[in-house]
Amino acid sequence: MYLMDTAYGSAPLPVWERPEPQPRAAPVPLSRAKIAATAIRLADDHGLDGLSVRKIAKALGVGPMRLYDYVANKSELLDLMVDAVYAEIAEADQPAEWRATVLAIVHRTRAAALDHEWFADLLGARPRLGPHALAVGEATAAALSQAPGVRGIDDLQRALSVLSAFLTGALRAEVTERRTARSTGTDVTAWQTSLGPYLTRMLDTGRYPTVARLVVEGAHLDAEETFHHNLTTVLDGITRDPRR
Repeated sequence: MYLMDTAYGSAPLPVWERPEPQPRAAPVPLSRAKIAATAIRLADDHGLDGLSVRKIAKALGVGPMRLYDYVANKSELLDLMVDAVYAEIAEADQPAEWRATVLAIVHRTRAAALDHEWFADLLGARPRLGPHALAVGEATAAALSQAPGVRGIDDLQRALSVLSAFLTGALRAEVTERRTARSTGTDVTAWQTSLGPYLTRMLDTGRYPTVARLVVEGAHLDAEETFHHNLTTVLDGITRDPRR
């Protein structure tokens, strides 16, 4: 076991810093990248609840215990999977202008979450610190630091926190709706139609005038339009120069 000294005592080295095990004379060669790619395919098909070391090993054609030479536990496996998705987000060229960079990164993050719905379940809470996640974080922070209203490290921290909260909430809501549509066989339009008569009766009581305005007069945008509109609104707010 590779250990490092911390303020709280010895702890295992992160999976990113541990060397790969020496190659074995075995029919199936393994690597952390191969294990992560297989786990991602299984999670894409069956979700995180359907993911286990035994299932990954079976898909790879090896014994389950062999995987523990590469990852110590499921938490490390999830770290590898998440960072592989961040590699997809980080691989594209970044625009030169700060706002275009942030918009591009956030839209690529949404695209990745829709390709790998389980990814949205793992956003939020403590940050992911794999090399590709750090690269995306660096590109985002560097771009935001150039915004007119971000005048110091405190402003930058707040801007990143708000952007992260928006992104996590928006992606989880969109992924939840997709899952609900699949599990019920009813998309949001059909659901709204089925409840239309009831909602009309409730709004006709006059007790919910603001909700009625939202339903009748509000714009009904698709998911991508809604995401982009809300993203730009958030970005306008957190980067507005208060001196203007």
